[in-house]
Order: sequence, then structure tokens, then C-alpha cells
Amino acid sequence: MASSTEVVLELASVELSGDLTVPSSAEAVILFAHGSGSGRRSPRNQAVAASLQEAGLGTLLFDLLSDKEEALDARTAELRFDIPLLADRLLGATRWVEAATALGDLRIGYFGASTGAAAALVAAAEEHRVGAVVSRGGRPDLARSALARVTSPTLLIVGGADTSVIAMNEEAMAQLRCEKRMDIVPGASHLFEEPGSLERVSELARDWFVDKLAS
Repeated sequence: MASSTEVVLELASVELSGDLTVPSSAEAVILFAHGSGSGRRSPRNQAVAASLQEAGLGTLLFDLLSDKEEALDARTAELRFDIPLLADRLLGATRWVEAATALGDLRIGYFGASTGAAAALVAAAEEHRVGAVVSRGGRPDLARSALARVTSPTLLIVGGADTSVIAMNEEAMAQLRCEKRMDIVPGASHLFEEPGSLERVSELARDWFVDKLAS
């Protein structure tokens, strides 16, 4: 298992903290977009990232908001649903990876959770070099105008007990024009807190990324 390195992503207008892990044999790196009110230390995203790392994939978990912005959002909740802003941050992180000497040749994938999944889909619609997208409990309704422009193979994972989000993802499936699949994890709620449910998410995401990004 490769060790994780704390990094600072210097984007055009902000600096964002991240945790980068790249196994020596990695052919791809997966950028994580966390959900509303969360951050790079999300235990669910970290669990998925660990599974991807064990499969030889690199991961970059980073905060979509700066410390100052997170403090503002904690008071007002006005930034966590600003999907254009969050997608722009993900695109900035993508350019940061592409510019890094040790990372520039790696293929890129996106893993988005909840509102972060909407940001991942919007970013993928703009950045066609993204080789695969996985959405966990995603809100693709917040990316509706971008869905038809996504070209990256996209996997939508939804909990079987998360009925309202199932409907949102079914609607998104009808709008996506790329290679796509929707998997429902039986009995799982929105946060996949039930025994075994997050492990299933990790397996599905790992298999999707390895199939689409590894040679």
C-alpha cells in the first residue's frame, strides 16, 4: 500500500488541501468530490479510496472549499449546492494533476458522492479526457443541463432504500448519452451505513474504474 501525502492544490483563486496516494504501479488516479457539508476526511470516501488503492489505483481526496469558505458554508449552507463552483474546483484539481510531473501520464477518473456527484458530472461534461465517473448516492438532478454532454463511462450507485434518489438517478440514466450503468445496493440508505453496503459500493467502484482505466 502506498503512503498518503498531504498536498496543497494551488488553483487560480484558492488553495485547497488534499491527500494524495499513488501506488507505484498505478495507471490512473481517481479524484474524489465529497458531498455537501463534508470534506476530504469523509470516512465513507476514505473507505472507498482504500479499496481503490488496494487495486493499484491512485486517489486524490481534497477539500472542495477553502477553510474560509467552509466556515461561511457552515453558517449559511450557501456554497455546498453551488454546483458550478464545485465543478470548477474539480476541473482545477484535474489540471493540477495533469501538470504534476509524477502524475501527468496517469488516466483520470472521478468519484462523486451526493452533491459532489453532480459536480463530477458537470466537470466530466467539460473535460472529456476523464476516463470514467462513479456516482455514490448522487444528485444528478443538480447536473441536469450537463448530462447529455457527458462522454465518460458513468456508473450510478444508489441505495435500495433511498427511493427519492433512485428516481433522480433513473431520470439521469435516460438523459445520459455515454456508456452508463445503474446499480442499486439492496437495503442501503443514502449514506450506505448498513452492514456491508459501503463494501459493495467499493467493489462496484473498483471494478468500474479498473475496467475503464487500467490497461
